[in-house]
Amino acid sequence: MTRTVPPALSGEAPAAAAGQPRLALRRSLTRLSVRPRSMLILSLVPLLAVGVGIWGWVHEWNLGVDSAVYRAGALQLLHGDNLYDANTLPTEPGWALLPFTYPPTAALLFLPLAIVPTQVAWGFVTVVSLAALALSVRIAIGALPRPSADGPRWWASPARSTIVFFLVFLGLEPVWRTIFLGQINLILMAMVLLDMLVLGARGSRWGGVLVGVAAAIKLTPIVFLGHLFITGKRKDAIRGLITFVGLQALLFLVNPHDAWQYWTKTLPDTGRIGPVHWAGNQSLNALMNRATDLAPWASKVAIGIGLVLAIPALWLVLRFHRRGQPLASLLVTAFWILLISPISWTHHWVWVAPLIVLLVSRLPKTTPATAWKRWLGTFLVGFVFVSCVLLILPNGRNVELHWKVWQNVLGAAYILMPVVLAAALVARWGLQRRKRDRELVDGPGVDPAR
Repeated sequence: MTRTVPPALSGEAPAAAAGQPRLALRRSLTRLSVRPRSMLILSLVPLLAVGVGIWGWVHEWNLGVDSAVYRAGALQLLHGDNLYDANTLPTEPGWALLPFTYPPTAALLFLPLAIVPTQVAWGFVTVVSLAALALSVRIAIGALPRPSADGPRWWASPARSTIVFFLVFLGLEPVWRTIFLGQINLILMAMVLLDMLVLGARGSRWGGVLVGVAAAIKLTPIVFLGHLFITGKRKDAIRGLITFVGLQALLFLVNPHDAWQYWTKTLPDTGRIGPVHWAGNQSLNALMNRATDLAPWASKVAIGIGLVLAIPALWLVLRFHRRGQPLASLLVTAFWILLISPISWTHHWVWVAPLIVLLVSRLPKTTPATAWKRWLGTFLVGFVFVSCVLLILPNGRNVELHWKVWQNVLGAAYILMPVVLAAALVARWGLQRRKRDRELVDGPGVDPAR
């Protein structure tokens, strides 16, 4: 029997129940509590992370370069010392001498890390990150249209699907690198997803707050306040903006020197974060600087390209939103900011995890004639982020400036993925519309060559 394609995937479906949140945290946790095997699988990796952190502390291992910097920033704030006067912090261990590049509000929110040793702090960040990954997968599944009655049983079980995706996603380079470095990308992603696809979708009075907090930790999530505004969640956008501004005002009271220095000197200095042309930077800015041998106009051209891409991105955001596909709409915004941001390290690309959830969910919903296209597209997206192709290429010490053409193409794999995917999607919609228009003129089943 041939399975037909649902209207929501092939045509102009109205926004319906597909966008309604199906994630009930209490219900999900209750169901999980009566499944000991599921509890064991989800808790084994976090418990292992804590154990590794404690073991690393006892044996003086170098665990979590970035979490060590977070902890050092919190200690600086507690001691009343400056965060940005030097390129390193005196409270950092010798193997993690890096500048503190986050807003001073981040140091305030990192304070819990200051009460434990550096390696144990990495263990705690890892535990929260793993929980955030599982939560992000569960939210992504909950934001999808309900599975059809004849759909696959594995997809109709959110708990089982969450565990499978959770374990598979540990192999994605952005995910394992985030965990290895003690980064907070998974945590920030979960905060945005929880806010926009659960709290905001239910009309909660807390809608927008988590996005505001995420932006106060790391500025790039502030773009999601714009997403909320253009998709009609203006109260949530205002609450998020008030939260963000309120936290900044608090730091101006607590540490006016650092707050002023960050916004006037540190933020514009992208070189403080790292070399923009390094292979690990997967942004348009990096691509243009690598291709032009650090031409002085490269960054301006990158910004121009990003602004041009904002036009189709905005169209896709609104189109997905009106069709009742909030996850797809949100992902367009997430990948656009990754492209246009001056620095988008590979570990920032954790947003590929909910994208793969979305792509996999659509695999059964197609005809045999077109199934190979979706399978191939999903495989290629996953392959880009599992293959670690960027680690194979020569990098460091400006070697990227001497890449050959094929190396520049491979070295922009993360950048090209959302651009190619969006282009293929728009082309598919165009062909479908052309086919519908032709059927309206000629009638279904009529050979236009006659």
